[in-house]
Amino acid sequence: MTSADSLPATVLKRKAVVYIRQSTQAQVQTNLESQRRQYELVDVARQRGFHDIEVIDDDLGRSASGTTARPGFERLVAWLCAGEVGAVLCFDASRLARNGRDWHHLLELCGLVEARVIDMDGVYDPCRPNDRLLLGMKGSISEFELGVLRARMLDAARARRAAANCGSACRSAISGIARSGSASIPIAGYRRESG
Repeated sequence: MTSADSLPATVLKRKAVVYIRQSTQAQVQTNLESQRRQYELVDVARQRGFHDIEVIDDDLGRSASGTTARPGFERLVAWLCAGEVGAVLCFDASRLARNGRDWHHLLELCGLVEARVIDMDGVYDPCRPNDRLLLGMKGSISEFELGVLRARMLDAARARRAAANCGSACRSAISGIARSGSASIPIAGYRRESG
């Protein structure tokens, strides 16, 4: 992998596909700078020598975790299978898929048709063992990050449920402090129970 690699004519004759994705609708609405930078990949494809450039942005607002249908990703896979794609451009290669099944399937298809994966770090040829290793690591790290995020969300949900189910034990006064009829415990001027 090197950003200085010139692409072979056989690759440049095919189309470059710029794949644009953000995981949630909130990101689509608020992370406009990220979108702008992803659309600028069209210029990167031109600079690399591609004339036929397609933009796939059907998956804006869709997670790449493998649990949501992604029509744009499916179209990319179909074009790869048909041998129409010379390169897949994305802001970060790990944005293509966040699950191992989709990621490795995409890399396998790129390797079969000798399509390149191009991101801001450089040009990857999945037919080269070192490039395949780097792409594999990027995919594994991406999948790991998703697992960490999922675990954090589950932990937060469990903590919220535990707090909600705490019941009267959480609302009772500490032993030795008298409780008035209200739900709050006075901070100042409390009286000790005798006993």
